[in-house]
Amino acid sequence: MKGRGTLLTELNDRSREVFRRVVEDYLDSGEPVGSRTLSRTLSERISAATIRNVMQDLEYMGLLDSPHVSAGRIPTQHGLRMFVDGLLELGDLTEDDRSRINATLGSNERDVGTLLDRVGSALSGVTAGASLVLTPKHEAPIKHIEFVSLSPERALVVLVFADGHVENRVFTPPLGQTPSSMREAANFLNALAEGKTLSELRRVIEHEIKSRRRELDTLAAGMVESGLAIWENEGQPYERLIVRGRANLLGQAGEAEELERIRTLFDDLERKRDIAEFLELADEGDGVRIFIGSENKLFSLSGSSLVVSPYMNADRKIIGAVGVIGPTRLNYGRIVPIVDYTAQLVGKLLADRG
Repeated sequence: MKGRGTLLTELNDRSREVFRRVVEDYLDSGEPVGSRTLSRTLSERISAATIRNVMQDLEYMGLLDSPHVSAGRIPTQHGLRMFVDGLLELGDLTEDDRSRINATLGSNERDVGTLLDRVGSALSGVTAGASLVLTPKHEAPIKHIEFVSLSPERALVVLVFADGHVENRVFTPPLGQTPSSMREAANFLNALAEGKTLSELRRVIEHEIKSRRRELDTLAAGMVESGLAIWENEGQPYERLIVRGRANLLGQAGEAEELERIRTLFDDLERKRDIAEFLELADEGDGVRIFIGSENKLFSLSGSSLVVSPYMNADRKIIGAVGVIGPTRLNYGRIVPIVDYTAQLVGKLLADRG
């Protein structure tokens, strides 16, 4: 298969125009596009027979496909990628879309997690798709740590940060915990924690546990190690993934086959643990990226597309990402500027908050 750029340059003006119109009409309607429809709307007067010949050539090149016996064509994944890379015309962000996003981010909500949850809801509402928001870890220095027993099988770690932020996380403690072992674990951590962020504290604690295990009660050491796992979110650099607007995707499913693909997508969202790795865009630079169908390893079975952009802190370091997921026939020209604007706004907001 030739490269996308090579194929695009090989198309003459007529073939490029037919290809562009097939893709645009398909993205707009979701239906196969026929030669008679195109013959009535093309800028150049071309017969339906000539258009059919051009469409057959495009199909032979792997850019179009015939889903049924009918003469209508739809773009292949390869064709969509070529369209997005070389022919996509981005629209301007409408004032209505801008206002709806600004209204969410204009909130005085102090908790970043709650604010980003609202961003996800607004993004799914504006785009009529499902939104993804990957939230950053809280990196302020720690002021105090406390363990609270909830039951023999559950405990709570309370993290108080120097900037006033408080996080509560539930985890499974070692069996046989006692009030004294919980106090000992908290005292051990607080002696090390002051002035350190979570990522800095983890490295120090791992070293201290190894060197001072004999000084620690077995249960106290177990409490510290159990808590470490939940703090660091299994080693991921991000806090959590917020998914909003799933009902939008269900509402777009017109056939049983589409509904099954969306169910597969939901299963992927719940089951896959490598989504943070997938959304790690540090090596790719900033800007919006588009993943279509099987290009997206996370959603390869569901045939969905993802439009995603990282957002940065004041030091231009990528700390999270926002995106929209939907069927491959997304309105890319409208959604790309929405995702780009939202990512830039989130980054500025978090940078202003320090």
